[in-house]
Amino acid sequence: MVAVGRARLTRAAEAVVAVGAIGAVAATAHTAVNLRLLRTPSSSPPPVRERVSVLVPARDEAGRIGPCIASLLESGGLPDVEVLVLDDGSSDGTADVVLRVAAGDPRLRVIDGGGAAVPEGWLGKTWACHRLAEQATGSVLVFVDADVRLSPQGIAASVSLLRSAGLDLVCPYPRQLADGALPRLVQPLLQWSWATTLPLRAAETSPRESLAAANGQLLVVDRDAYDRAGGHAAVRGEVLDDVALLRAVKHSGGRGVVADGTDVAVCRMYDSSEQLVEGYTKSLWSAFGSPAGAAGVVGALSWLYVVPAAAAAAGPTPASRRWGALGYAAGVAGRVLVARRTGGRAVDSLAHPASVAAFGVLVAESLRRKRSGALTWRGRSLPPA
Repeated sequence: MVAVGRARLTRAAEAVVAVGAIGAVAATAHTAVNLRLLRTPSSSPPPVRERVSVLVPARDEAGRIGPCIASLLESGGLPDVEVLVLDDGSSDGTADVVLRVAAGDPRLRVIDGGGAAVPEGWLGKTWACHRLAEQATGSVLVFVDADVRLSPQGIAASVSLLRSAGLDLVCPYPRQLADGALPRLVQPLLQWSWATTLPLRAAETSPRESLAAANGQLLVVDRDAYDRAGGHAAVRGEVLDDVALLRAVKHSGGRGVVADGTDVAVCRMYDSSEQLVEGYTKSLWSAFGSPAGAAGVVGALSWLYVVPAAAAAAGPTPASRRWGALGYAAGVAGRVLVARRTGGRAVDSLAHPASVAAFGVLVAESLRRKRSGALTWRGRSLPPA
């Protein structure tokens, strides 16, 4: 009886590994299809024939914002553009850096956001973006984070894609710069996640919340569509305001999707592992709808990418090790495809199981901090659970 029980457990373990490996293969096949369908801004866009408002919310960004502003003011193909920077109560001289870099350029204006408390129900960034949009006069709004650098044709190319594809919102995903062990493990998962899980063409038109991915680092939206969706007022309390805004645009009848912004912009979100942990934990708790949703996503990713790798290294039977090797190879292959398309390091793909495991730890820590009311960002407390 003991031998029979062990045999059944062995077969069950082999089945678990095999299903995970097959899932990883299917996911990588979907990644390959998605990358062929991924919209990419033109490298030689025509001049934009409408007014464009570039909007930069900034709070204590003195050490980062200079290159961003310089790149914005060097943008080509924008005969009618305004650049509005909202200094959101900075204490480090952010506005002084902006004005020094602008050197009197009449296209740029700094808005003093003051140091008053954020209104009840709002988060700091949504309130800042709302105030920027109120003062913008363009028919296209381009929201840019202060740690982003645009290519000379980046904004024109993004607006051209918005119009030529008939979209109401588009997020050209910047190339992500990452150094250090933890950033190199975690940051590449940003593009990989939507390239692997999101059916891009369906996502453009579907109002389903699960079919939405966006990035507030660079977000381009038609002004009329923004207003119909309620603007940032409609997502005032959302930590992931970029995804929430895309959902609001879709729910109001608009279309939007992520695009390949590798040649349009670059962004270094975090300079250290400590900054990365703070940044991810302040928002991951809200990414999956509920703690149960978060557990489900982390569990599924672990089944597809961690379990096969573990089996390949130490599976109890030759069959489990073979299935594990297949699953591990499929996961690495998917990451390599995305890295080559988005300017990442292909060699880091070898650590994909560790990347997924690290992501799971960050999700758990984010949920823990949310429950304890310990979440803060930019010196402001986030709402407790």
